[in-house]
Amino acid sequence: MKFVFLSGGFAGFLIAAATGWQAEHSAQRIFLDAAVGCLAGALLFRWFWTVLVGGIRETILTRHAAAIAAAPAAKKQ
Repeated sequence: MKFVFLSGGFAGFLIAAATGWQAEHSAQRIFLDAAVGCLAGALLFRWFWTVLVGGIRETILTRHAAAIAAAPAAKKQ
């Protein structure tokens, strides 16, 4: 989780800084935008990671329940 949070912050910082630099803003404005982008990127990656892990967990639980349900049917044959 920590790696995902840091990766998102780094990606947000780089994207916001590159965009500000490309728009020829002042250095102070670029740094402010990059700091906000860092926070936004970190929170966005954290949310996405939570959704991804929840989906994987749900898939595993569904497959496990299906395997348990299929086990008695396999024994009867």
